[in-house]
Amino acid sequence: MKIPIVQNILNANDQVAAENRATFKKDNLFVINLMASPGAGKTSLILATIGQLPETAQPGVIEGDIASSIDADKIAARGIPVVQINTGGTCHLDAPMIRSALPHLPLNNLNLLFIENVGNLVCPAGFDLGANIAVVVASVSEGHDKPYKYPAIFATADAVILNKSDLVEVFEFDMPYFRHGVEMVNPTVPIFPLSCRNGQGLAEWVKWLVEQTIRNE
Repeated sequence: MKIPIVQNILNANDQVAAENRATFKKDNLFVINLMASPGAGKTSLILATIGQLPETAQPGVIEGDIASSIDADKIAARGIPVVQINTGGTCHLDAPMIRSALPHLPLNNLNLLFIENVGNLVCPAGFDLGANIAVVVASVSEGHDKPYKYPAIFATADAVILNKSDLVEVFEFDMPYFRHGVEMVNPTVPIFPLSCRNGQGLAEWVKWLVEQTIRNE
């Protein structure tokens, strides 16, 4: 009896996601849906990425959290347009939430939008937001088994970032094992080991991201 209800929710979400996608296309806005577990470093990645983007990039951010505006405040402190969405307990963002946030951003002055999804490796994978690409952020401190425990979210990714790569030896992180787990469900997805703390590997990720925006023009 619950299956039709779930299907109706997802169908309604997909319809709004399509509307979001049309809005983004009209405004020449390239949108990245960042998904990760809590503490993986999504906000740090956004700030580090923006710091290395070309001058032509005009980024904005939608911050998704169950509560608080801590991450949005960090973004705003850098002078970056940002909107906070508090879900009040919901474990993911959905397309209607994104649609409601858009009027609060200067879309005419932006060409790049980061959506920081709620920290969760399960629910966000099932909800299309209308973004151009989905990026999963894992971190060394979480362990090398995440692709095996949460295969669905890695299977949907257009790119996988392994943050805190400067701590590989400290946490005895098994990089080949992690890569194998990702490639089992997503054989061709690019994987970017990097560190937002020291900048290691960041240039490769930013180069790839800029290439995606150019292809979308």
